Amino acid sequence: MTDFTTETPLIDMRGIFKRFDHRGDRVSVLRNLDFRIFPGDQVAIMGPSGAGKSTLLQLMGTLDAPTQGKMLFDGEDIFARSSAGLARFRNDQIGFVFQFHHLLPEFTALENVMMPGLIGRMNRAEASKRAEKLLGDVGLGHRLNHQPGELSGGEQQRVAVARALFKKPRLLLADEPTGNLDLRTGAGIHAILRELNETTGVTIVVVTHDPRLAQTMPLRVLVDDGQLIPQTPGDPRLRGRIPEELMECEPRQAGQRRLVEAVEDQVAAEQRAVNE
Repeated sequence: MTDFTTETPLIDMRGIFKRFDHRGDRVSVLRNLDFRIFPGDQVAIMGPSGAGKSTLLQLMGTLDAPTQGKMLFDGEDIFARSSAGLARFRNDQIGFVFQFHHLLPEFTALENVMMPGLIGRMNRAEASKRAEKLLGDVGLGHRLNHQPGELSGGEQQRVAVARALFKKPRLLLADEPTGNLDLRTGAGIHAILRELNETTGVTIVVVTHDPRLAQTMPLRVLVDDGQLIPQTPGDPRLRGRIPEELMECEPRQAGQRRLVEAVEDQVAAEQRAVNE
């Protein structure tokens, strides 16, 4: 894991607020949130529905702008860019994986992964070569010419991961990537994300309800009352990433406490299995 004392954060969120108007009311989802992510980090963001996890991920992906506050990407105030500049930045620097894979059904796995390159007018042969390698990296070298309807749910999600990595992004954002998968298939996606981080150095941020996925990530935080707190109070791995005054915070919301208990129960169960 990166030594944050010697690195510039890849993402540096400072005093972030996000508010929405809902039926005449002003609803605050994120409140004065500070968070730093360093190159090569693997981060799991947990929280119950409505806590603001996906909103936070959209801000990191520049799909939405904060109501107040600043987000630096590798030291640059990224929202100072124009809309066109943000679109170019997103296309070059960020890969997205969603709960629903959004593959094009009429194209093969290879063609789906090639699509970002073809849209960017990359030479077709070069795009095909890169897509084939990426599909091999996620264990689908034997499924190049299969259409999405001929693939299992887990295989379709692996195609989506390969497509997200096509432009060699520095940041991979995944929103509930195992939400529609069974436990065994989901575990395979978890393993692929970890391996990709280790082999390519891509920074990974995952939003999840799944305590098993969260458990596999070195850095685990909860969206709690509009801010980020450690999944485990006092976790030293989060020092320098969240404000020091929040390091020992306990979850204030009942849904958050249940998530923490689920992770702890899973860890304890797996440790018992190892001891046996």
